[in-house]
Amino acid sequence: MDEKRLTTTFACGSPSSFTTKKLKTSSSSSSSSTTTTVTVSGESDATVVAAKTTSRNVLVPRYVHRVLQNFLLIWLDTNLDEFDHEFKKSIQHLRHIVASITIFTDAQKCIDFISKIKNEKIFMIVSGSLGRHLIPKIYALPQMDSIYVFCQNRSVHQQWATTISKVKGIYTQIEPISKSLQIDRERCDQAMISISFCGIDPSFMYMQLLKEAILEIDDDDDTKCTKELVDYCRIHDDIPEDEIIKIERKYHRYSPIWWYTAPYFINSMLNRGLRLLDVNIILKMGFFIRHLHQNIEELHCEQQLATTTTTNPFQVFRGQGLSMQDFEKMKQTKGGLMSFNNFLLTNRNRKISLEQYARPAAVNPDSVGILFVMTIDPILCTTSSTTFADIKNISYNKGQQEEILFSTHTIFRIDQIKRIKDKHTNRLWQVNLTLASNDNNDLNKFMAGIREATSWAIGWPKLAHILIKVEESAKAEQLYQVLIEKASSDRDRGNYNDQLGQMYKNVGEYSKSISFYKRALDIRQKFLHPNHLNLASSYNNIGGVYFNMGKYSKALSSHEKAFAIRQKTLPSNHPDLATSYNNIGLTHEKLREYSKALSCYEKALDIKEKILSRNHPDIAESKRKIEILKKKL
Repeated sequence: MDEKRLTTTFACGSPSSFTTKKLKTSSSSSSSSTTTTVTVSGESDATVVAAKTTSRNVLVPRYVHRVLQNFLLIWLDTNLDEFDHEFKKSIQHLRHIVASITIFTDAQKCIDFISKIKNEKIFMIVSGSLGRHLIPKIYALPQMDSIYVFCQNRSVHQQWATTISKVKGIYTQIEPISKSLQIDRERCDQAMISISFCGIDPSFMYMQLLKEAILEIDDDDDTKCTKELVDYCRIHDDIPEDEIIKIERKYHRYSPIWWYTAPYFINSMLNRGLRLLDVNIILKMGFFIRHLHQNIEELHCEQQLATTTTTNPFQVFRGQGLSMQDFEKMKQTKGGLMSFNNFLLTNRNRKISLEQYARPAAVNPDSVGILFVMTIDPILCTTSSTTFADIKNISYNKGQQEEILFSTHTIFRIDQIKRIKDKHTNRLWQVNLTLASNDNNDLNKFMAGIREATSWAIGWPKLAHILIKVEESAKAEQLYQVLIEKASSDRDRGNYNDQLGQMYKNVGEYSKSISFYKRALDIRQKFLHPNHLNLASSYNNIGGVYFNMGKYSKALSSHEKAFAIRQKTLPSNHPDLATSYNNIGLTHEKLREYSKALSCYEKALDIKEKILSRNHPDIAESKRKIEILKKKL
């Protein structure tokens, strides 16, 4: 019998207390039941949940970090009885849509919990009596997406509930709530794809490189990769066990496109990973990203060959919500480029995109409803690096939807932004896009420069470097630590630690920088000759950080060690010797040892005058420092 997973967090009592309760749910495959013990936590992104009981009745508490959902489901009702038969049935209905439900019987504790949520949207079921007083306090919070009032008498709450746009309805049964929740979940996932705008978002170019870095990786053992994903999912209680088992047993039976469009956790988890640049998710799903891209690419080629007679442009549509901040960025970028930083599912049916996704999003006061109208020119596709495919006959909903799936990080040009006339809202917009070609010279030059600057790394190391560039140092360190653990050579381990040292130096975290630089030096000393130039670089890096920390004696010692190696190994006029003389001179000057500093500056200048042109700015700068120092003697 497959064990059924059910995570339900109960919160009650005073805000400072933890309450443990047991919830029994019937298993559909057996007359026996499973017991889930849950504990209350005030945390937002990591809920403390005890593991379900095992056959030996052993409880293993652990932190549960949500990796699947882009939203949370909260249920607040002071009269909930988890042993009640109807309550159990309600939970089972909701579990078809969400695996993790947080239940509160204390209103203030619920408010405290909601206020801490940052990276997810909240869907909330609330009793009518509590909702009347609570909803006016919380509905304006940006994390609040949808509210469902669950009561016995609709007419009692009709007047106040219908005045709040985020209240989706008043319900007397759980089944209609489940249906509404399913629609709102799909809309939520669709709206939470990350978008970058060229010229406004510094990360725009690096997001394109992120795609390239992931696609460069070649994990040839798909079975191993699938197992690692499955094992990772099993330690997180927001993924149903039956879905994990399906991936584990049947991954190779279906195409990646089928899995991506299926109502399982793959789509939402991938969306979350790329939106938040979650290193753990990207590491575990990297193989699927490559499989999905290759699937789209192969299908694209097949369809291009089969459609040799049709070269007319066609349109596809995508409806979604967009935050006011992103909408303002979009208006500023009109005529420029934007990128969807994920795989992009579109539809040939304008009505579905408008009515099911764009129009409902316009009801939310925190966002605007957007209908993207994308013009695709088949001729232009031959000069574009973007691939897309008609997935009507291969998706999970085979034959039911006219869907076009674009590969990840597709770039479009923003042609026109215009309001859609609607008597109910003025926050419904149509944005006309065209698929960007590769003929943007400025973009190509900039991308070529970035690629050249990162050419030393491929795959995961390149991804770590990209995370540094987009100022995600903690995530870069997390990835480098994984790479260090998996590194097959001391050379790689040394290089990864060196990169971490450089990263933390650049952001001013000098203690961390020194730690990683020293670790890199220790590793390199194990396999390099004592006079190897990489050791000189390590000493030089350590000296530079000590100098920035104001620890000049330690800086001097490190710079002198770097110089000693370079003096033995390099020609007498090598520029690195001039650099060492200059670093030692600067440190002596800080120590008020001006005569020693002057001697070093003059030796550095002597080398520069031999290898640089007479008018080179470095020579002028050296002479300026010497003149200033002479006045101090």
